Amino acid sequence: MAHLADYNTENWYQATVKKTKRLTPADTDEIREIFLEVEQPEFECEVDQSFGVLVASPPDESGNNYHHRLYSVADIPKKKKGKTNLSLLVKRCFYVDEFNGEIYPGVGSNYLCDRKIGDEITITGPFDLPFKAPEDKTSNLILIGMGTGIAPFRAFIKHIYKNIKDWQGKIRLFYGARSGLELLYLNDKDGDLTNYYDQDTFEAIHALSPRPHWSDPIQLDKAIEQRAEEILEMLSFTNTHIFVAGYDKVNENLNKAFSQIMGSKEKWETRKAELIAGKKWAEVIY
Repeated sequence: MAHLADYNTENWYQATVKKTKRLTPADTDEIREIFLEVEQPEFECEVDQSFGVLVASPPDESGNNYHHRLYSVADIPKKKKGKTNLSLLVKRCFYVDEFNGEIYPGVGSNYLCDRKIGDEITITGPFDLPFKAPEDKTSNLILIGMGTGIAPFRAFIKHIYKNIKDWQGKIRLFYGARSGLELLYLNDKDGDLTNYYDQDTFEAIHALSPRPHWSDPIQLDKAIEQRAEEILEMLSFTNTHIFVAGYDKVNENLNKAFSQIMGSKEKWETRKAELIAGKKWAEVIY
């Protein structure tokens, strides 16, 4: 969770809910896509940014009266007649109090999931994400998203194929999601990204939980290992970038998977250090 003290939240804007739809079946985790419209013309938000949602709450230990949560832009923002339209993905979350064992609803996620068409919410920002399209169009991109961490990559990929165009490098999106979210990334003719990619350069590889209606871990690492030959080839190029977004545990599993692909933990640590030093590794972990 982001705290007010961590970000410049001086600029507040009012966003109206234009549409909200559930992406997942009723008997699974609730994940919604929410479409917002901001009428204030001074609000500017780009595809590689996030924005904050402010929810009034009892003062915390720092005296803040608002809960602040960041959300990535889930599609290319559209501006028309001074109004900005953007969307976000949100999962309705709950947490267990470590002292009394009680289950409590997450403040930001439940607030957003409960919003109806016409409701106004207060947003702030925008804030930059570390995912930037390389200037070199022959660059290879390995994109790894877990859960709603796939949201920024949806917008990012559309931006590359719709706005930058003529991309020559390979783009491989590995994403772990339970039933519903995968509909955003189908490779078939009805897929969400159909109009924006050429299969010679782009492919989305979906890692779904073995039992999507349960709480089994999503086997993202296994999906990556199954493409070991291709990933090893991509990592042999100096212009390959790796971008990661998702739960904090994803890094541990990814390090194991890449160590397996590279042949040893030491080889992967060396290659990862090269990526970081060359500013070709970026991550958003929450």
